Amino acid sequence: MKAEQNKAAYEKRMLRVLEYIYENLDGDLSLDALADVACMSRFHWHRVFQSMRGETLATSIRRIRLNRAALDLIQTKQAVTEIAERYGYPSAQSFSRAFKGEYGVAPGQFRERKSAAPVTALEKSSIFSMHPVEVRDEPEKVLQVLSHRGSYSDMGVVYSKLAAMLSSRGVIRKCGPFVGIYYDDPSIVSAEELRSRVGAVVPSKFENTEGLETHSIPAGRCAVLRHQGPYAGLRAAFHYLYGVWLPSSGEEAADHPCYEVFWNSPTNTAPEDLVVEICLPLQ
Repeated sequence: MKAEQNKAAYEKRMLRVLEYIYENLDGDLSLDALADVACMSRFHWHRVFQSMRGETLATSIRRIRLNRAALDLIQTKQAVTEIAERYGYPSAQSFSRAFKGEYGVAPGQFRERKSAAPVTALEKSSIFSMHPVEVRDEPEKVLQVLSHRGSYSDMGVVYSKLAAMLSSRGVIRKCGPFVGIYYDDPSIVSAEELRSRVGAVVPSKFENTEGLETHSIPAGRCAVLRHQGPYAGLRAAFHYLYGVWLPSSGEEAADHPCYEVFWNSPTNTAPEDLVVEICLPLQ
């Protein structure tokens, strides 16, 4: 019993720190500051974090900040200098070096290549023509999930929390890929009211579910778009699937939400090698 209580205590500390990181990306995320949030010695906290997350604290913060910066480059018109300052870089030059090291191109080039074109122009865009789509039968997926209400851009913390919970319980290696389920259209529903779930595919008789909900995605035909590259490009992939592929496919969407299947993790995969399948249930 004591060992289980100890695991739960460390899990709560990790979740508290992850939430703090995502809510303070433009603030003090030093080792000392986060050790205080975790209520642990700085010397021990870093080892705990790295063991549970599979990456150092500095690497994790850098990756999260750059991922959020990539979203800002695509989804806002903020100047690169403003984005650099927001995420703790002293100059546009230092931000550009870090961003290029992570994404392979400078921030300005990334914005130019990945910005979502109007739906009417998608077919002419080489970016959007690179998304393969196939129709296939998908099996039922049984998940353990966390629910989220709010902007889809803020779901990174939910994925991180789920990974931390499964890792702290020693069951993450028994789970299949992570899945994101989206119930609302962000073009017609306000960001704070968007509903979603983040889950992991689990084996039958999976019992380590405290704090999680069981959810099943029914088997059925799906249009499956394969996206390879930074997560910031997923918005454009959704536009292609709904704005170009579906109207010209002769298919009808079923009355079930679209979902994403994440086949690898940004903690150990370069952005250009990340693979996500967007699954659109069909009638």
